[in-house]
Amino acid sequence: MIDVTALDDLGHFRNDWLDTHHHFSFGDYMNPERMGFGPLRVWNDDTIVAKGGFPPHGHRDMEIITYVRQGAITHEDNLGNRGRTEAGDVQIMSAGTGIQHSEFNEEDETTQIFQIWIMPNRAGHAPRWETKTFPRGEQAGELVMLASGRAADEGSGAPMIHQDAALFGASLAEGQSVTHRFADGRRGYLVPSRGTVSVNGTEVGERAGAAMAGETEITITAHGDAEFVLADLP
Repeated sequence: MIDVTALDDLGHFRNDWLDTHHHFSFGDYMNPERMGFGPLRVWNDDTIVAKGGFPPHGHRDMEIITYVRQGAITHEDNLGNRGRTEAGDVQIMSAGTGIQHSEFNEEDETTQIFQIWIMPNRAGHAPRWETKTFPRGEQAGELVMLASGRAADEGSGAPMIHQDAALFGASLAEGQSVTHRFADGRRGYLVPSRGTVSVNGTEVGERAGAAMAGETEITITAHGDAEFVLADLP
């Protein structure tokens, strides 16, 4: 099963510095049929104006992965971490027992991010933050692991999350394909950050969401130049 939800059918919120689409219920957008997908609880598609951003606020017991689509985002937290994550790269924050942080677009241009929240395998992990660079040009045409908590991926060098899940990204040229195999009983959620792709022949437009269950293997093919993020979930 591959179930596609178009961008226009997602939740939407806009103010003077943020234009965001919610793949699942979040904030003022409440859809009881879209409360998450397995441990995937939030997938927000945020556009942040220059010099805008999220002021200091708190989180607990959530794995929060930020994938930067355009521009850069600057993170600062009460643990003393501060870092700038650029387009194509990811930052990972385990909120654990509690963390206060801010995320601002300190650039002179608009920043676009996917913010992905995954429920942890248990409450009470120690809070932590890290960022990792994934050079797009060097890894074009490949499925690249962005973060993982799967036992099989231990030692891979990918940033760690506290859940039996993995995130992948890929940038593809027109007509190029990559394949991903799901272990028995697992599911996936895919969002093209740029361009349109097909997943086993089902078209998924830019910034639409494709929920996949019961698929043992998927082939993702680009229709024109494209980029996407894929979550492999229990």
